[in-house]
Amino acid sequence: MSEAGPRRVLRWPGWTLPMATSLCLLLLCVLCLAEGRRAPKIPRCPPTCSCTKDSAFCVDTKAIPKSFPPGIISLTMVNAAFTEIPEGAFSHLHLLQFLFIENNDIQALSKHTFRGLKSLTHLSLSNNNLQVLPRELFKHLDILTDLDLRGNSFRCDCKIKWLVDWMEKTNTSVPAIYCASPFEFQGRRIHDLMPRDFNCISADFAVYETYPFQSLSVESYEFNDDLYVVFAQPNTGICTVFIWDHVNMLFKSHYNITSRSAVYCKPVVINNTLYMVVAQLFGGSHIYKWEEGPLRFVKIQDIDTTRVRKPNFIATFQIEGDWYFAVVDSSKAGSTSIYRWNSNGFYSHQSLHPWHRDTHIEFLEVDGKPRLILSSASQPPVVYQWNRNLRQFAYHSQLTDTGDVQMVKHFWVRKSLYLCLTRFIGDSKILRWESQRFVEIQTLPSRGSMAVYPFTVGIRQYLLLGSDYSFSRVYLWDDLTQRFQPFQELNMLAPRGFSLVSIDNKDILLAASFKGKTMAYQHLVVDLSAK
Repeated sequence: MSEAGPRRVLRWPGWTLPMATSLCLLLLCVLCLAEGRRAPKIPRCPPTCSCTKDSAFCVDTKAIPKSFPPGIISLTMVNAAFTEIPEGAFSHLHLLQFLFIENNDIQALSKHTFRGLKSLTHLSLSNNNLQVLPRELFKHLDILTDLDLRGNSFRCDCKIKWLVDWMEKTNTSVPAIYCASPFEFQGRRIHDLMPRDFNCISADFAVYETYPFQSLSVESYEFNDDLYVVFAQPNTGICTVFIWDHVNMLFKSHYNITSRSAVYCKPVVINNTLYMVVAQLFGGSHIYKWEEGPLRFVKIQDIDTTRVRKPNFIATFQIEGDWYFAVVDSSKAGSTSIYRWNSNGFYSHQSLHPWHRDTHIEFLEVDGKPRLILSSASQPPVVYQWNRNLRQFAYHSQLTDTGDVQMVKHFWVRKSLYLCLTRFIGDSKILRWESQRFVEIQTLPSRGSMAVYPFTVGIRQYLLLGSDYSFSRVYLWDDLTQRFQPFQELNMLAPRGFSLVSIDNKDILLAASFKGKTMAYQHLVVDLSAK
């Protein structure tokens, strides 16, 4: 047997073992990099869809697929197993030009359902169960040319008003669609509706501020270009004056008129001078004058305590250029009295009937004749009419046979004069001036009502009925029925008076509360079509 010769080692001139090792490592790195740069896996067509080079047709899909083959410009979805389409559901299909979501049970869309579809030209949502479309749904579909919304049960209310506006302005072609509801629009073409067909401006009274005290009266007034409100506080017995702060947009404490038992604080400005009539249960009632240096109220006059023993309300008014105020007396021994301004002060002018425990007085003009309506606890309201020759009020008539009337307030709607009679036990009543007499046209439930306040904000006529036993109710006048309709309930405890102020583009309703915190509500205008 021949023996094997010595093993021969192949070498390259100049190469060493370390160099060879480095070469091997380099080749290994190259192979690894090549492996990492392999082409990404192409998304497959979803199992519930059929795909071609540029389109996908999906049936019975439980959710919108997260991925499609590249280059899809047309997507059709029918018989989908979902009823809502969320925000950005198609944002991964930025090349999409045609989108057909048809013959499904789609009931709701997100405002941003079609976000990111800048190339979309054709969109069909036909034959679904859509009743409303979110506002600005098509806002960013800048090149949309065709939109099909047929076969849906659209509710034509304020939430679809934006669509009416959009269709009126857009160049997108939209086949005829119809209203399914409400009844007054049922069967009408949405294209034929006008923005003015929708009454979408509503309002709301929202709590604006609370004050940590109880009050029996609230009055507002303007003086030296500032806005003030004054409250009579039963616990402390003082009149608290607040001034409007234009910076912080609220009322801040300004001055206190110290008294023993104030039940009503009535401001009146005569010849650029501010006076405050303060009615008290004890210690007599007084008149104060505002002085500029130093800034303070100074008592200038007492009110005869033999006439006014238990004051309940104060009203101020002008007749033929003269200023008057009336103090309503609710005692059995006192008498509601009228005082007249005479350059230096208020002087006793006339006493109305005694012994009737009066609760409120209302000044108004009927056919150009000044009148007073006096409410009493012991008899129905009576009317006094101004006698120009005697320059006094004379008994005219009894307003109604209804008793237990705590307060009568008047208001005007479209040049017609109305009265509201509020009652503590029975229903309150709305009367209208017709053919030289007031005629009852409506009753309003008002158990426990001591105060009523008609007021207007813009073109809206409201009526606020306070209640000691439940929520106070705000009513809104309906021009169609010529009646008040329930509008809103406010949670205030035993309200005794109200005042509306308008300043700095705000309408604020102040409510004096006998058993709780004094409240301020802001009247907010709400556009229901913007929701």
